[in-house]
Amino acid sequence: MCCTGDGPGGQDPGPRGAGDAHVSNAAFAALLEDSAEELYETAPCGYLSTLMDGTVAKINSTLLEWTGLERGAVVGRRRFIDLLSVGGKLYHETHFAPLLRMRGEINGIAMEIKQGDGGRMPVLISSKVKHAADGEPLLIRTTVFDARDRRAYEEELLRERKVAEAARRRAETDRVRLQEALAVLQQSLLPAVLPEVPGMETAAHYRTASPDLLGGDFYDVFAVGGGRWAFFLGDVCGKGPEAAAVTSVARYTLRTAALHDADPVSVLNTLNGVLHERYADGELRYCTAVFGVLEPDPATGRVGVRVASGGHPPTLVARAAGGTDTLNTPGGLLIGALPGARFTPAATTLGPGDTLLLYTDGLTEARTGLDRSELYGDEALTRFVAERAGASAQELVDALTGLLDELAAGLDDDAALLALGVPVPAAA
Repeated sequence: MCCTGDGPGGQDPGPRGAGDAHVSNAAFAALLEDSAEELYETAPCGYLSTLMDGTVAKINSTLLEWTGLERGAVVGRRRFIDLLSVGGKLYHETHFAPLLRMRGEINGIAMEIKQGDGGRMPVLISSKVKHAADGEPLLIRTTVFDARDRRAYEEELLRERKVAEAARRRAETDRVRLQEALAVLQQSLLPAVLPEVPGMETAAHYRTASPDLLGGDFYDVFAVGGGRWAFFLGDVCGKGPEAAAVTSVARYTLRTAALHDADPVSVLNTLNGVLHERYADGELRYCTAVFGVLEPDPATGRVGVRVASGGHPPTLVARAAGGTDTLNTPGGLLIGALPGARFTPAATTLGPGDTLLLYTDGLTEARTGLDRSELYGDEALTRFVAERAGASAQELVDALTGLLDELAAGLDDDAALLALGVPVPAAA
């Protein structure tokens, strides 16, 4: 075995070729010996040189192969622009050539060249003007890079983007349809319109915190016979289909119980028993609610009010003379949480210009402040209502609706409003 170099025993393993085989220095040098002309002709990109008018003066074999042209048919006979597609020609005349003349070079411009089979090949073109010693432009050197793989990659990205965009549009369409369906279902859990109560004005408003979720707030006003009218407003714990189911049970139970016995405490006791029995074996479901009865007196124009509450925010009374009263029902427990819950009644009388206001805690628990760390609160609401003493039921609800608009960014829960007022006689 014979080796040369400085390896063990004066031997040199020499350069390594493919397969880690030993190759002599001379043979290795021969492998690397490429003439400048060969490098130019067989480079992995296209080269050409043109005169300043665009006539091709020199072109390498790579670019000739891409275009399917013979060297004799190109050199001295065609201009660089003749190798481009129609779109490439327009861009060359309007942008490429003017920029090249102004700057002396231009790099990485995407164009297309014509191929022998009639197809178009995407390329990236860079050109630079060669100047003489006195600064006179002599010729333009241009490099053409094959951009087919890049174009294929970009088209794949575009297809993926289109697929993603189509999926986004479908998702948005589905979301809109879901919101429309939820809005219809939500409205089915509320009265379409409030009835006309003789000698009184009624107004209501419902504000959802999220159009993507069913809320659990509910209210209603209905006759119970004997010239009396019942009303209620409540809030089911949770959201979604489960909360909607509890809302439906609560509304129909309250209406049915009131037609049998309209006493507010008795009605809430009935609802408590129904909810506790219905959900005793599964996940606990409960709600808060205020139930009341209106007893108008046509002779005096005044209206007697009896209410009972289960875990609900207090009922407010805006007096025509100014100020606000609170109907406190201490000890009222969440409805449906315990089998033997107790509910405390309260009563008042509404005179002309007085308005009874019921609301859910979505309003008072709205977050305020720059950092949304504070709650709007019961005290702020009481002041807000007191400042609008003497307002009609609809005027008070309209003012509160404006307040909800201001608090919209801080609303984390649905808010329901129900106002019942005695109008001031026209003569007054």
